[in-house]
Parts: sequence; structure tokens; C-alpha cells
Amino acid sequence: MKGSEQLFKKAQRYIPGGVNSPVRAFRAVGGTPLFIQRAQGARIWDVDDNEYIDYVASWGPMILGHAHPQVVQALQRAVERGTSYGAPTALEVELAALIVEAIPSVESVRMVNSGTEAVMSAIRLARGWTKRDKVIKFEGCYHGHSDGLLVKAGSGATTFGQPDSPGVPADYARNTLLAPFNDLDAVTGLVKDNPGQIACIVVEPVAGNMGVITPQEGFLEGLRKVCDQEGICLIFDEVITGFRVGWSGAQGLYGVTPDLTCLGKIIGGGLPVGAFGGRREIMENLAPAGGVYQAGTLAGNPLAMTAGIETLKLLKEAGVYEHLEEKAAYLCTEAEKVAHSSKTSTYCTRVGSMFCTFFTPGPVVDYDSAKQSDIDAFRRYFWALLKGGIYVAPSQFEAGFLSLAHTDEDIEKTLAALHGAFQAAS
Repeated sequence: MKGSEQLFKKAQRYIPGGVNSPVRAFRAVGGTPLFIQRAQGARIWDVDDNEYIDYVASWGPMILGHAHPQVVQALQRAVERGTSYGAPTALEVELAALIVEAIPSVESVRMVNSGTEAVMSAIRLARGWTKRDKVIKFEGCYHGHSDGLLVKAGSGATTFGQPDSPGVPADYARNTLLAPFNDLDAVTGLVKDNPGQIACIVVEPVAGNMGVITPQEGFLEGLRKVCDQEGICLIFDEVITGFRVGWSGAQGLYGVTPDLTCLGKIIGGGLPVGAFGGRREIMENLAPAGGVYQAGTLAGNPLAMTAGIETLKLLKEAGVYEHLEEKAAYLCTEAEKVAHSSKTSTYCTRVGSMFCTFFTPGPVVDYDSAKQSDIDAFRRYFWALLKGGIYVAPSQFEAGFLSLAHTDEDIEKTLAALHGAFQAAS
């Protein structure tokens, strides 16, 4: 790792913490982060030319694998036509049409540049539509780094709206109310205590930022019912799950329809992108059709639109998600057997091709139960896997992702490495 160590040392001179997104710094596992120089299919290579089977997948978007030939060729053609116009293009219309076709709850969609921007804008739109200010979010669900969503977990935050980051005004954060994930009673209690004040409930339908935590039976349905009864806008943050757990996202998988949906990651094919969309009567409140303002110079960027279009075209082909499901089910089932044989205390979760191994006997249903995980065990597990040529997220509280590029050979090599990794963790 000599090259990565040298680059990290240099990076810390010019970049806060040496990275441009905090989890990349490896603080949760210790040591020096890998600096990556290239990727192909299911594999990445660091600057020292070490090769790894990749289950980070750029935190989810590389569902086709890295540098898919069809995406690369389309991008090469697009670059020759220019990288940004600041004007409408046919590409924006084509990608928007694909999203509307795939996700029945989305009748109209606005392109933005990131998942953070998508959720921030959707909440502003919900507030403009409902003429209300307060937002309910769930402890441990991450919706980007906009001020109103960086609120400390726990009873203190629920009561006082204490921000979780310096620089976030307490007065602003007071409009954000917290409930535990999967706790419908807590939600109804907040609604009762704040009558006529809740603009929206924002939720990851599958929590993907505290590991992978699935919605318990009736939870999402209950949120829909509460929102219908109280005139509240239901926002699904499907930045991770959109086109990852199925063609119609988590809402298609669980059969619950939100009012607004936030997307990112896969719809840009690995390029920076975000989007939010929903019912036309709500979306028409957005400028220039309505008075709720939102804008972005690079929104609908032709390169991101091109990569997204090619990616969604490939995902639309028959049998794609069934193939992903089959491979992911095999990997996770066999991994559980390995963990059990090594007598390692774990709790494994999976939805489609996203998965997590918690180092706790479980069950894991919310942020508090996720925090019971043995972080030191995960750290030993992470470094043992890396030594075996397997790259997973450097944090217990992140998801793993399988791609269409992972071969049977890749999966078998991963399972072989897991034997030593679970033994190191135990």
C-alpha cells in the first residue's frame, strides 16, 4: 500500500481529512484508505496495482459493473458533442421518460446533481405544496448533508431539535422530528403532537445507511395511511434502492406508493446525478410551472443523462433482476453458512442485490439495534477480506452491492476468503 500511503499523506495537505467524502478515510477500520486507479467489471485496482473483487460498487451505482462497454462507448460519443450546454436536450427527456415508465408513482421528474440535492429539493417542494414546515425523518436514515436533515439521534434531538453537525442552526433543525425506523407508533405520536404542522415524512424504504435494514410488515403501509389521513406528503428516498432492488425500486417491491420519490446513483450510470419526481399535481408547483424554486447549472448534464439512459436500457432487459436475485441469494446464503461454521455471531440482511453482515446476533430492525454490532470484529473482518482480495465498504454501517459483472468464480473466491475473515473476526 506504499502508493496509497504516499497519496493519502499528500492529500491531507490539500483536502480536509485527505478525502472528499468522510467514509473514504477508513476511520471506522483504521489504516490507510486505498487510492483506486482503475476498474473493470467486478474488479478494481489500487495505485499499487493490487486487484480486488469490488462489493462497494461506488456505493451502489455500478450495477452493471465498472466500465461497461455499452456505457463507455455511448459516453465517448457524447463527449465529442460537448460536455455541458446549460440548455435543454433530448437526452433529459429520454431519461425522464424511462424513469416515469419504470416507477408508476412518478408522473413528472426533475433532474438534479446529487442525492442530497434531490431530497433537499423534494422537501422544499413538499413544504410549498402543504404550506407546512415540519419534517419527520427516521433515526439512522441518511438523506444527504442538507442542514435540516443533519439532526442528532436520540431523545434529546426529538425534544430539542439539536443539530448533529456544527454549522446547522438549532432553530432550523427544530423543524425536523425524529422517530425510530420501523416504529409506526412513534410516527403517529409525533403527528398527534404536531397537528396540522407536518409537511412530509421522508424515509428510505429499505434503510441503506446503517447497514441494510428491511421495513417490517405494515410499516411502509402504515406511513402511507397516516399521510393520507393527515394530508402529509410521503417521500421515499430511493437514491440507493431505486433500480437496485428492482426495476420499479423498493416501492414496486413492497407495493407502497409515495407522493414523491428521490433517485440518484444508478440513474447516472456512475456519473454525478440525482432526481426527484412524483404526482403531477405536486410537481407542477415547481418553478417554472409553479412558485417553488429550484435550479442547477449542470442539472440534466448530457454525459450523466447518456450514462443513465444506457444503464437503464440494459437493466430493462428480461431476466436481469431475476439473475441478480439468484446470484445475491446464493452469495448471502453461503456466507451465512460460513459465518455459522466459524461460530461468529452475525446477523445477515439482504434485499435484492444489496446486503449487509452485522456483527451482532440481532435482530437488527433500527439504528439502536444496529449500533449493538461489534465494531472491532468488523474491523478485523474487513482487513482479512482486503488481504484476501475482497473489497467491501470500510464501515459496519454501509451496504454491500452485487453487480451483473460478478461471476460465479468471483463469488466462489469471495466465499473462500470469508472463511478466514470470519475466523479473524471471531
